[in-house]
Amino acid sequence: MKDRLRRIFLETLDKLSLERIIPQRVRVSDGVMEIGADRIDLRAYKKIIIVAIGKAAFQMARSVKALLEPAVASGVVVSSEPAEAPLPFLLHYRGGHPYPNAESVHAAEVILELLRQLHQDHLVIYLLSGGGSAVVEKPIDPSISLEDMRAFYRLLVTCGANIVEMNTLRKHFSATKGGRMAYAAHPARQVTLYVSDVPLDRPSTVASGPTMPDESTVADCWEIVKRLDLLPRFPASIRRMFEAGTIPETPKPGSSRFKRSTWHALLTTEQGTEQLAAAAREQGWIVDQDLSVDDWPLIPAAEHLLEKLIRLRAENPGRTVAIVSGGELSSPVTGDGVGGRNQAFVLACAQRIARKNIAVLSAGTDGIDGNSPASGAIADGETLDRAAQLGLSPEDYFQRSDSFGFFSRLNDLVVTGPTGNNIRDLRLLVAW
Repeated sequence: MKDRLRRIFLETLDKLSLERIIPQRVRVSDGVMEIGADRIDLRAYKKIIIVAIGKAAFQMARSVKALLEPAVASGVVVSSEPAEAPLPFLLHYRGGHPYPNAESVHAAEVILELLRQLHQDHLVIYLLSGGGSAVVEKPIDPSISLEDMRAFYRLLVTCGANIVEMNTLRKHFSATKGGRMAYAAHPARQVTLYVSDVPLDRPSTVASGPTMPDESTVADCWEIVKRLDLLPRFPASIRRMFEAGTIPETPKPGSSRFKRSTWHALLTTEQGTEQLAAAAREQGWIVDQDLSVDDWPLIPAAEHLLEKLIRLRAENPGRTVAIVSGGELSSPVTGDGVGGRNQAFVLACAQRIARKNIAVLSAGTDGIDGNSPASGAIADGETLDRAAQLGLSPEDYFQRSDSFGFFSRLNDLVVTGPTGNNIRDLRLLVAW
């Protein structure tokens, strides 16, 4: 069963590849680009700019640039991975992830300078994907150093905040996020195509929303900081801005700067779970989808999904049943081990499914889970017995945040390498 789950996940990733999805969603014919209800006559613009940001930046830029030909598009591509082969007329940068690096800042400065030079007869096509927050970053205030910003990011990704909360804070301390790129590019025509690794109702959270008006506020930042007790742990430069009340507000919905902007989702977590569910049904299984645990703490999410799986099996005696889930879970780091929320989720499940006919897979669609080289892990009812034979304590590995160390000893990791895609995490739980 573990082999079947692994194969189903890998086949699903292949069907969700951007090389397949982008030509289906973006069409160019006789010089006119069509995306949803948008019809853009490329011949009407003197200059076409591509700004691609995130883990899928290179793949998205390559696909869109090929569709635009023979129109010539220049611009910038910033990803956390090295470009397979530089694309003509595009500058390529390798920003840091999950924490910004010096090239993240340099790329941000290049992009902002490029956007500020655009005019009304110019078109800019933004290609956004998960990981974009870190790979392009410039502090909003010169008092915030790169090391301060890295410490700020490090705290946000380990404190238990969900993706919306993290990016609300990031937006208000960045010169590029929360609509500030679109603000800089005004009055150019602006089109954003994005791969969503955030909740469906919060698209302005993708890559911290550099091209979209921001509905979050400084007051929201204060609420998050107080609830999670973050202020004493912030770098001094950021803490001073909170205490002095000097945090600038982001551009808001209704601003005239967004009048010539449109936004289109190319791929979402919901589409990923639907594709995974379809693959599971092809096995002859009874399948239910559950997106309710998005942003839940890890342990309650594991218990909820397993309870639902057991109920589904009781309702269908003699049949194999499956629960498909997607989105991200809150997984505070409690130790200095290696792993991520997907492997931690599977480890939590392994302790609850011992000696039962249940198997669980959880993996990130970007191919990277936390600080590990794996995308996720897989477990079944025999996992704990096998661990005991090797002298492994699942509770110890869980407390040390070393789920990667646990599953690597059992050869139960899911390893894909960076996929050039990112629609959050996918989970598949099966009982037979």
